[in-house]
Amino acid sequence: MGEIASQQQLRMSFFRIALVTVPGLLFLGFLSGNSVSAGSDNRWFEALQKPELFPPYWVFPAVWSVLYIMLGIVLAMVIHARGAKGRPMALGLFAVQFLVNLAWTPLFFGAHQVSLALILILVLLILAVATTFAVGKIRKAAAWLMVPYLVWIFAASILNFQMDSMNPDAELFVPPTPAAEILL
Repeated sequence: MGEIASQQQLRMSFFRIALVTVPGLLFLGFLSGNSVSAGSDNRWFEALQKPELFPPYWVFPAVWSVLYIMLGIVLAMVIHARGAKGRPMALGLFAVQFLVNLAWTPLFFGAHQVSLALILILVLLILAVATTFAVGKIRKAAAWLMVPYLVWIFAASILNFQMDSMNPDAELFVPPTPAAEILL
């Protein structure tokens, strides 16, 4: 009874954890992204000036889906590393940065708070860097899986900054109501 688990048992344990964390994070990201209208479905956002290098709208859900899958794997790696030094700190940082991540979309697209969203995404970037170092002490592969997330958050921070600069009154902006069309 006191024998150590085999490699196959350890692998299966990791996969069972990942079967919860990956879909769980995808689902939470989906809920956050769909909690308010975003992208081309948001008249307020459509009316804002956008930076010249603004990606096509389809890029955002595609990239976020891949990033949430990677984050789910990172979380599974850290949860699976029972007894690892620094694990509680890594899990805590992961949870906080993920909650901040989920808060950005409703703040930006729902509340139209472009400046506050910029502050929030910069906080997210700092938390994500701290999380990367914390998970890296547990599993180096987990830290490497965080790198694309860091790059994307950095790029999103630049876009948020540019949109804030180009639309200084975005918080107060109300797009014109489309004219009603009467068909005869």
